[in-house]
Amino acid sequence: VYRHLDHHRLWDPNEFAVSCFKIIMYSIQAQYSHHVIQEILGHLDVRKRDSPRVRAGIIQVLLEAVAIAAKGSIGPTVLEVFNTLLKHLRISVDFELGDRRSSAGSTTFSTSSKENDERIVQNAIIQTIGFFGSNLPDYQRSEIMMFIMGKVPVFGTTSQSLDTSHLGDLGTRRIQIMLLRSLLMVTSGYKATTITNALPPPFLDPLLSPSLMEDSELRQLVLEILHNLIDRHDNRAKLRGIRIIPDVSDLKIKRDKISRQDVSFMKKHGQQLYRHIYLGCKEEDNVQKNFELLFTSLALTTIELANEEVVIDLIRLAIALQDIAIINEDNLPMFNRCGVMALVAAYLNFLSQMIAVPAFCQHVSKVIETRSLEASYFLPETIFKDKSNLPKSLEKHEKNLFFLTNKIAESLGGSGYSVERLSVPYVPQVTDEDRLSRRKSIVDTVSIQVDILPGNNMEDKADNTEEITFEALKKAIDNNGLEEQEKEKRRLVIEKFQKAPFEEIAAQCETKANLLHDRLAQILELTIRPPPSPSGTMTITAGHAHYQSVPVYEMKFPDLCVY
Repeated sequence: VYRHLDHHRLWDPNEFAVSCFKIIMYSIQAQYSHHVIQEILGHLDVRKRDSPRVRAGIIQVLLEAVAIAAKGSIGPTVLEVFNTLLKHLRISVDFELGDRRSSAGSTTFSTSSKENDERIVQNAIIQTIGFFGSNLPDYQRSEIMMFIMGKVPVFGTTSQSLDTSHLGDLGTRRIQIMLLRSLLMVTSGYKATTITNALPPPFLDPLLSPSLMEDSELRQLVLEILHNLIDRHDNRAKLRGIRIIPDVSDLKIKRDKISRQDVSFMKKHGQQLYRHIYLGCKEEDNVQKNFELLFTSLALTTIELANEEVVIDLIRLAIALQDIAIINEDNLPMFNRCGVMALVAAYLNFLSQMIAVPAFCQHVSKVIETRSLEASYFLPETIFKDKSNLPKSLEKHEKNLFFLTNKIAESLGGSGYSVERLSVPYVPQVTDEDRLSRRKSIVDTVSIQVDILPGNNMEDKADNTEEITFEALKKAIDNNGLEEQEKEKRRLVIEKFQKAPFEEIAAQCETKANLLHDRLAQILELTIRPPPSPSGTMTITAGHAHYQSVPVYEMKFPDLCVY
């Protein structure tokens, strides 16, 4: 069959080939269908150097065969199918970039046609992966999700096996986008009984990696994947778009009581989700779709995972986002600042109606009403439709345009919420990747040092007969200022340890311990060297191993080791 299809060039167009393999698949017993899939995969490997349209034709035949086999037994070929398809996805991206590099400086129709043909191959691969994955049972689908995520090249991981070192930054980004699009299709319709099954740590950590936040499209794909996994009651379509919802009850939101497993998940991993949303709002290349997906992420987290403790954390996160726009330490463009303000308004309007605390709803409604009259660019209906009417600054705005922590605490406190933690500003959790990539200063968030032992300062050891001069008086005044700063610092630290959630304190202490551990490991690596061996030490130069032998009479042993 393959010889006939190859000889008569029947892969492009491939209607005849599709019909042949449909007949073959329906003519054999279901338990043997995986043999046909293996044969098609093998032929795809043989023809991997052929034109893009031929490869796309073979992949479309594979899709039809998989569609039939997915209804019955697919045998041991599940991972093999995905592994082969992901390998050909990398090959297609390599061909596309190769054609682009070869045509640098001269744009021709044939080259752009080749690139478009490679896009057809890539889309066919993604469609096949998505269709195959969506027809698998949940336990196998979770394995495939882990398998694909393991192939995504992310910063700081070495387990991924798709080699993109020769593709450069552009090729790596293309591979990331293609794999995340595949993962998006596999996760579509996935309904896990608990959020822990949907987002296990080996899957969640690389998915929320900072290296996947450097591009607007990548962040959109990550958020859409999270939506697929968090939304277990199909509420996402009702939340599409970012807007001020007049009456949330009209949406007929479906939700269940938060399970103990979900509560445990949020205690362990909630800070990761908050951090991803917080950092995602600070990116300069955000467009309207990014803000819409961030709003949906906050709303779905509220619906699916929020108990009273999580509600307080989400309000702290919203106030921190508002502070990003007002203070603007990251020098964001005015559109981004107004977009963040609109996001906070839309979300707090949704949250206040979901928890149905009248005083909270009243405060939120009053701020939104004031904005509609005096600063409509702080509302999503205006900022995302008219970007020309932006303010020059946000410093001169009155407080009645902002959501105030004391007003929110006062309104929630009367309804039984534990509002002590609202006075503690939200600070994103620091990860190992932040230290490696230097995305932000660790000293600002980690160095909590309380000096409570007296008598350790050098000033205390100064000579009591020191001459009184202008410089000495100036130094004494400076020391008094330092003492006041130390007292204030101690007060803030004590207040933080009294009111901050345990998860934040544990995360900061763990990060500090990891820093000390890394520094100790560096010191040990520099000071401890392996003893010389008569058999020699191996060095690798130019890809070849060489052994440098040390004669015994030249070796230096410690005195206690010599007899």
